[in-house]
Amino acid sequence: MQQILREIGMIARALDSISNIEFKEYDLTKGQYLYLVRICEHPGIIQEKVAEMLKVDRTTAARAVQKLETSGFIVKKDDALNKKIKKLFPTEKGEQVYPFLRREHEHTDAVALTGFSAEETETLSRLLQKMRANVEKDWEYVKKGNLRNY
Repeated sequence: MQQILREIGMIARALDSISNIEFKEYDLTKGQYLYLVRICEHPGIIQEKVAEMLKVDRTTAARAVQKLETSGFIVKKDDALNKKIKKLFPTEKGEQVYPFLRREHEHTDAVALTGFSAEETETLSRLLQKMRANVEKDWEYVKKGNLRNY
């Protein structure tokens, strides 16, 4: 069983490394592209929701969002009803990069799934979603200050 998570970890690190190299020319580094993609997909999203979607803590999300804003990829706008809430929107610069990020994602999916049948792809997707749901329960539990019982 340990090998499954090691394999997933190696895949994730390899893809992150590839993306950081390929997105460097756009000044997107250290996973910032993940945030930009979510903001482009969900214009007006709040930072806390992005952090939840990416399974990162608030501080990590705040740093990434700040860098994206400083680099001109996104802009924060006040919520019409609650001035404490800042909504995140892609700028024109962010929207121009987004199609490239989508193409990279589609290419990476195609490479990763080379040699898989449609049935295998569907099974893998279903099993990974089930695994993610299991891990999310622990993530929520620990995020609330609890310790897991090993």
